[in-house]
Amino acid sequence: MPYSHHSHSGQFCRHAAGSLEDVVLEAIRSGFEVYGLTEHVPRYRIEDLYPEEAGMDLQALHDQFDAFIYEAHRLKARYASQITLLVGLETDYITSIDLDQLDALLERNRGRIEYIVGSIHHVGEIPIDFDVDTFKKSLAQQPGTSENERMENFLCRYFDVQFHVLQRFHPEIIGHLDLCRLYHPEIRLSDYSRSWKRLKRNISYAIEYGALFEVNAAAFRKNWNTAYPAEDLLKVILQDGGRLALSDDSHGPHAVGLNYRRLLEYLRREGVSELWYLQVSESPNKVGRNIQAVKAPGEWWNHPFWNKQWGEIGS
Repeated sequence: MPYSHHSHSGQFCRHAAGSLEDVVLEAIRSGFEVYGLTEHVPRYRIEDLYPEEAGMDLQALHDQFDAFIYEAHRLKARYASQITLLVGLETDYITSIDLDQLDALLERNRGRIEYIVGSIHHVGEIPIDFDVDTFKKSLAQQPGTSENERMENFLCRYFDVQFHVLQRFHPEIIGHLDLCRLYHPEIRLSDYSRSWKRLKRNISYAIEYGALFEVNAAAFRKNWNTAYPAEDLLKVILQDGGRLALSDDSHGPHAVGLNYRRLLEYLRREGVSELWYLQVSESPNKVGRNIQAVKAPGEWWNHPFWNKQWGEIGS
């Protein structure tokens, strides 16, 4: 389907590539109709900077994010006749400082940040998706006398901080729900009873306030055989009445729409019959943002977008 709700560019994210405008131009070329621009929010402590940000000061990160908002809206207006661009952000929650500062950032940019991708990238103030070593460091700091017990506690903390973000900000898009098992995709989360209850709590809460769960194609380039979320969580979301949206989570023009064919095959294999996307609305939602979820029309898998990309796919 010609929608994506989560992307980055090298212009405003040091671990991505290319300019934001090049990302937009590639989205147009690829046939996207709606494309979300969602750079990471700034971080607020020097110790939370990534290695590629060495030498940047905190003010530079804040200025970079402000520049992103300006550029995203410039591109939104410039290419309005060719594509609908949505301007959002992706959350980070390392300490409570991040949430307090996000409140202030949203207030300063009221009306200009159209939606939020609610994501978790840290557990115990340690990144869990940067590399295997930092993931292991985060896992090792969890209490427990066995690897299984530490994993249970790690997962509990992940889903607890995720729930905090959901409660405080009501993100319209739930970002890569099961990123917590990035380096262990074989894990069955239902085998961890305490964290499984927390996960199901989060899913129910997000459904209740109207969030969309992104089906994120980036997992395929991380050597998964599925998107985020994997089949076990996808089934829970659908059984509970949750709604799905697509994201490429591109980190540059080279990754716009990357693995969307595999995304299509995954969702067809799992029997997904409905997809949703975000659209600017005249009326604000429950948290005051003028955005709403809209159901994709017809049989989404028969949209011409898929044929344009990869030829006839069949039904």
